Amino acid sequence: MTRFALTGARIFTGDRFLDGHAALIAAGRILAVVPEAEVPAETPVEPLTGGLLAPGFIDVQVNGGGGVLFNDTPEVEALARLAQAHARHGTTALLPTFITDDAARMRQAIDAVKAAQRSVPGVLGIHLEGPFLAPARKGAHDANHIRPLTEADVSALLETDLRPLLLTLAPERVAPALIARLAAGGVTVSLGHSDARYEVAMAAADAGARGVTHVFNAMSPLSHRAPGMVGAALDHGGLWGGIIADGHHVHPAALAIALRAKRGPARLFLVTDAMPTAGHSDDEFHLNGRKVVRRDGVLTLEDGTLAGSDLTMDAALRFAVDHLDVSLAEALRMASLYPALFLGLDADYGRITPGSRADLVHLSPALAVQSVWINGRPVR
Repeated sequence: MTRFALTGARIFTGDRFLDGHAALIAAGRILAVVPEAEVPAETPVEPLTGGLLAPGFIDVQVNGGGGVLFNDTPEVEALARLAQAHARHGTTALLPTFITDDAARMRQAIDAVKAAQRSVPGVLGIHLEGPFLAPARKGAHDANHIRPLTEADVSALLETDLRPLLLTLAPERVAPALIARLAAGGVTVSLGHSDARYEVAMAAADAGARGVTHVFNAMSPLSHRAPGMVGAALDHGGLWGGIIADGHHVHPAALAIALRAKRGPARLFLVTDAMPTAGHSDDEFHLNGRKVVRRDGVLTLEDGTLAGSDLTMDAALRFAVDHLDVSLAEALRMASLYPALFLGLDADYGRITPGSRADLVHLSPALAVQSVWINGRPVR
């Protein structure tokens, strides 16, 4: 059994900070967190030069990275490149995100992720963002492939043994009974790309939807007589919500207000909505045949529509600390523990406690990534 200790850094367990402690790791899991003086003499030690050891980041919305767009290449090799690109930025678990496309391509994407779960470190499951969306709030999705959810679709998704499977849908186009069936079958339902009224979104949450996809973006806004999807996301205590904290998708003041307003126990957490440019030098790619260009860190179609982001999780973490008036501890939870709770995987992910996976990130005092471990193995 491979066993070693990480020493020399402050440790954030997911709940609190510990100084002068070591993380003992064995067989890809956290064996214990103990004072450094109590590390067994026979245990190999890997000293860290200060900084912070934290749970690895979990990103539930990753369209691409490292020059890869998952929709274009739904293959295991492409997923390995995508995961590696994001691992360099501290993401130790992610959901490759397949946006609206035809049914055959979606099936290919599901099969690729199932294979990658067995062979690619960091590939956790899949996020199907569409095609069951509202055309009025399609954003950069291809309207030609948007369609209503049918009974046959629900049966097919339930028969797929890939979990976690996160599905973004527009609740005004799906009966609550179908949402309840999906949730009962282990599919994590998120509401997004929707023009739904507040009451419709709340009913979907009561039926079993667990989250809201990129809160504020591509959804009915909060206003004084029509709280909309944004109002439901903040008001329903069972709805988790991903936020794109890059300063472009949502004004920092709006995000800070939302964080203060969110009703618990569910919380808002960080996502990237990353595209191929994340962790890559190319400034252009094509999405469903349409050119997307990166300018000053912003990705847009030629008509100016936002098309995903150029964000990485370490940058989102720094943005949250610097601009959203949240503590470092809360920002770290938003990057790891909260998405784990959203997916129901917090027994294994999001904490540095005995029994949890040794998915770890070592950060400098400036919150730059120094080292990363997935399942106790260093990412080179």
